[in-house]
Amino acid sequence: MKQKEILDNIYARTRVSRLNPMQQRMAGIPLRGIFTLLSPTGSGKTIAFAIPMLKSLRPPCGMVQAVVMAPSRELVMQIAEVVRPIAAGYKTVAFYGGHSMQEETSSLAVTPDIIVATPGRLLDHLRRGGLDIATASTLVLDEYDKSLELGFADEMKRIVRRLGTLSLVILTSATRLDELPDYLPSGMERETIDFSGVTEAPRRRMQVVRVESPVRDKLETLTDLLRSLPDGKVMVFANHRDSAERIFGRLLKEGLPAGLYHGGLDQNDRENAIVMLSNGSTPILVSTDLGARGLDIPELSAVIHYHMPVNEQAWTHRNGRTARQDAKGEIYIITSEGDDIPEYINPDRDYVPTGKSPSPIHSDVATLYFNVGKKEKISKGDIVGYLIAKGGLEAGEIGGITLRDHSALAAVPRAKAQSLLRALASEKIKNTRARISLLGK
Repeated sequence: MKQKEILDNIYARTRVSRLNPMQQRMAGIPLRGIFTLLSPTGSGKTIAFAIPMLKSLRPPCGMVQAVVMAPSRELVMQIAEVVRPIAAGYKTVAFYGGHSMQEETSSLAVTPDIIVATPGRLLDHLRRGGLDIATASTLVLDEYDKSLELGFADEMKRIVRRLGTLSLVILTSATRLDELPDYLPSGMERETIDFSGVTEAPRRRMQVVRVESPVRDKLETLTDLLRSLPDGKVMVFANHRDSAERIFGRLLKEGLPAGLYHGGLDQNDRENAIVMLSNGSTPILVSTDLGARGLDIPELSAVIHYHMPVNEQAWTHRNGRTARQDAKGEIYIITSEGDDIPEYINPDRDYVPTGKSPSPIHSDVATLYFNVGKKEKISKGDIVGYLIAKGGLEAGEIGGITLRDHSALAAVPRAKAQSLLRALASEKIKNTRARISLLGK
């Protein structure tokens, strides 16, 4: 692809109106060599590596040209959602665990140009024999440090050995790498592009606030803090799944609009939780560190550490959920007797929550779930038209719509959600009978 076409697509089809310095630097790299991009969470690295990757593509030719590997399903989906609109005219597929293997295999009936996948799922496809990646000349290993941490080194090695002649390799990492993997091509120029220092800019936009809990059980302090904050979107981080469940249950009991995110949940439930945070249905999300990386939530206004992070890397990635791009954000850390504050945490001030806010966190939005999606030939436009014609909504009342293979989510006014369900119960959408329900409480 030509760079002008790529940039035109970025400006027209994403939220990016101009490239940041890191993206500009990556747009200018040669299309041959091994490049390590050191970049923190929330810096726009997906677009940064997508530009040279897309520049390396020949016109669609019925062969795989680029492979992107990432360590989590959430990150794979995020990358694919960014790349698809930019790579107009090219077929991009996403492979990850929890997704229908049959549907992924069917998507290979027409050979994709770009594959975005978790290492394990991509290796499954290769072992089944229905996919050939030997033609790919470009490889991206996104969040390579996290992939090693999660034990994907062997899978990545097996996959790369199936690649043919690589001309461009890009690794991204939030931390400096001790060494590059030995399975990458030898004899190629290697360069490290270090934008890890941009973490200083978000830190200047962050206020780190210490909130002291008078007792070891921090739940009451947390609820007081949440009720003290101005309206916005917040993530609350806990170290364990059972703790996240306990916090979530308490917040619901207190009437706070909360969602839950951790690795023990079904994949659809995790995806729904992110959509409902983003669209405002549940502007408070309780999460383990699984939610600290690979999620695209640009509007987050604050992060709350219910538990001390297990290490500095966890601290950095949790905080990377806020103060993204040019936004400001606040970091709250709740401490109690017995907590040791690590040296890397330097609070700017202390705060005693009042439990009252002139504009408290609340939700005027509800999320409708449709059990039909792209595979049933339903489009976002179909859903908008359906909600207007059959549900009586105005166009401006309809919020974000998320369309999946066999389901869809639509944000609607909370005050009208129940009446909408009644009105739509007997109506078909595009001559298709759909089951529609309300997500969350």
